[in-house]
Amino acid sequence: MVVARKAMRECPKKVASLIDLANLPSTLREFAGQSQMSHLSFFIRVWSHIKSNNLQDPNNKNIVNCDDKLKNILLGKSQVELAELPMLIKLHFPKAPK
Repeated sequence: MVVARKAMRECPKKVASLIDLANLPSTLREFAGQSQMSHLSFFIRVWSHIKSNNLQDPNNKNIVNCDDKLKNILLGKSQVELAELPMLIKLHFPKAPK
């Protein structure tokens, strides 16, 4: 919680962009089952999908083996590294105009 408060003080706009509701494009809507969701909530939904469907590679936990549902939102890739995940999800959440 201390980290979240510090981030809120130092970069309030960045934190707000993660928690503000956004209209989801159709591919994300199908995955999430909702029409609006925050960037952070969507990332958490993707992570819980990975964990509940046991999609992490058993030999290398830094690799995610994508099922059809994940391929639709992760640019059709069959495998992604965990480090790539935030960037690939961020592509679906364009910056709001100032």
